[in-house]
Amino acid sequence: MNIAITFKGFEPSEHLKKYAHRRFEKLKKYVDSREDTTEVQVNLGVEKFRHLAEVTVSGDKINHSATESSEDMYASIDMVLDKLESQLRKLKDRDKDRRKGDRSRVSIETFTLSESEAGKRERTIVATDSIEPKPMFVDEAAMQLDTMDYSFLVFRNADTERINVIYRLNKHDFGLIDPGL
Repeated sequence: MNIAITFKGFEPSEHLKKYAHRRFEKLKKYVDSREDTTEVQVNLGVEKFRHLAEVTVSGDKINHSATESSEDMYASIDMVLDKLESQLRKLKDRDKDRRKGDRSRVSIETFTLSESEAGKRERTIVATDSIEPKPMFVDEAAMQLDTMDYSFLVFRNADTERINVIYRLNKHDFGLIDPGL
């Protein structure tokens, strides 16, 4: 991955050059390591009181850009890096999901349970749902369930890549079902 940084409208300090280069090195973890053709073009400029940071990441499978401005160049660099990391993280997650195939689809089938042949009451599942669980961390799932009126939430654990269920025990406590397959 090649990083090219240009400055417009001001003379940068050595510290700013090193800071910008070190910060944009973080983008390597979102780029395929076998792909050495990725270019990161960083344009840092000052227009009156605005400090602009424009970044373009381009390669064989990647073409993303982001722009941010603030009253401080370091803040602009951090904000544009956050924006690009978000874009590249989504791309990497999407590619990861595609490689796994359509395993994220969960379906529930209807079936009938009967207790015995002696004529006891027959139980039937009357509702079915088909869901596509979103990948998230356990604490994110707890926060999301806390904002909803549901008693449980089915999600794909981002750490283990398994389907988990988080459920409400009482107003402030939650339980977690992790099948551990």
